[in-house]
Amino acid sequence: MTTGKLCKRDVITIHRDATIREAARLMRKHHVGCLVITEAKAGRTEPVGILTDRDIVMEVIAEDINLNEVSVGDIMSYALLKVRECDSIIETAQRMRARGVRRVPVVNDEGELIGIIALDDILELLSEELSMLAKLTSREAEQEQKKRA
Repeated sequence: MTTGKLCKRDVITIHRDATIREAARLMRKHHVGCLVITEAKAGRTEPVGILTDRDIVMEVIAEDINLNEVSVGDIMSYALLKVRECDSIIETAQRMRARGVRRVPVVNDEGELIGIIALDDILELLSEELSMLAKLTSREAEQEQKKRA
């Protein structure tokens, strides 16, 4: 399976000039733990950073910084890992592990944002696959018992 097939297409985005308060409210409204920061480039919406709820806590709240003194662009992660929609799930998981990230934007071949994939999405898929395999072994035993009866 490809990353493009598993990713969530409804990505909540924000601009780097937005306030931290706006970002937090957007996260709360949409029940998400991160926002993808985007910019328009050559008529496309491209991801340029990511902001997590943890970033807000660690960089602003824990440091007792006034929310009005910083913007999303001040604390967002610029070293953004992006994956292509044609990348395999395994390749994506390996890249996420190597970078130590839980969420990554998914882009098409032109670099335009088309979705987001999270570790939770991959874990859910793999747990379903493992469950199916576990059922296969018990089904095999049932078939063998029927054959011998």
